[in-house]
Amino acid sequence: MTTQSSHTSPILVTGAAGAVGSIGRNVTEMLLAKGHKVRALVRREDERAEALRQLGAEVMQGDLTDLTAMHRAIEGCPRVYFGMSVSADYLTATVNTAAVARHHGVEAFVNMSQMTVTQMSISESTDSPQHKLHWLAEQALCWSGLPVVTMRPTVFLDGFFRLFAAPGVRDADELALPMGRGKTSPISAVDVARAVSVVLEDPAPHIGKIYNLTGFESADLEHYARVFSEALGRSIRYRDVPLSGWSEKLLGAGVPAHVVKHLSVMTELNKQGRYDRMTEDLFDLTGQKPISMYDFVKLHAAEFTRRKRVHDTPK
Repeated sequence: MTTQSSHTSPILVTGAAGAVGSIGRNVTEMLLAKGHKVRALVRREDERAEALRQLGAEVMQGDLTDLTAMHRAIEGCPRVYFGMSVSADYLTATVNTAAVARHHGVEAFVNMSQMTVTQMSISESTDSPQHKLHWLAEQALCWSGLPVVTMRPTVFLDGFFRLFAAPGVRDADELALPMGRGKTSPISAVDVARAVSVVLEDPAPHIGKIYNLTGFESADLEHYARVFSEALGRSIRYRDVPLSGWSEKLLGAGVPAHVVKHLSVMTELNKQGRYDRMTEDLFDLTGQKPISMYDFVKLHAAEFTRRKRVHDTPK
């Protein structure tokens, strides 16, 4: 049963502005739609912050690594959603936020982690600096004594299969990714946000639990290329591109080296079959199946489709 405080006090959502497939933004929208007050923490004041205000959120600007900012953000919020994009500052931000949350005596701290942490331990890690930070962050939260709920999603549809895949699909009819022949079960940020919002509405039954969230199916990239073809109505092929060139292109586009290293390790793990995993945790939490690749591609079809130029029009 949802406690009264859930509607009388705001729920803090970090990373609320976000970019492609933002979990924080979707969580904010979902909670507001259900009548909850939301304090949305953003890094900067821009049109995304203003859009959150228009939805009814209390928007606050602040940095997760700043002690004073996090006191202002957490005070008066008994429930906290902590999520941060891939960053070298991730561990600092987690511990800083957790320390302030403990000081204010929050009743729930929902932490967004990564599913690869399930395969890590004090003696097992990966070559990704971000994976290591997530594992250490989970250890720190365990030691903190906070009422933590851990969400561990697998690969996001919104990253590899939208942001990184769209240019190749749109311009060359190919799913050009360095993923090898390994299988993966990507999940959408919206589905993850739905699970988070369910926990934040009534966190008591979930305290201390870990939820591993996977997508609709686990399959290789050849299969997903066929799904793209069906959804878009034209032939899309999978091309397993060399990792070195793919990584260099990201660096050239200004993606931080820390992020590129993490993404590169993810592609190597995929080749090893480390992302071939399925759970029912999302359905158990939300009562809904995750969105399929077919429906995801249909939803974002415009991003995968070439715009007709004037001189392409038949005369």
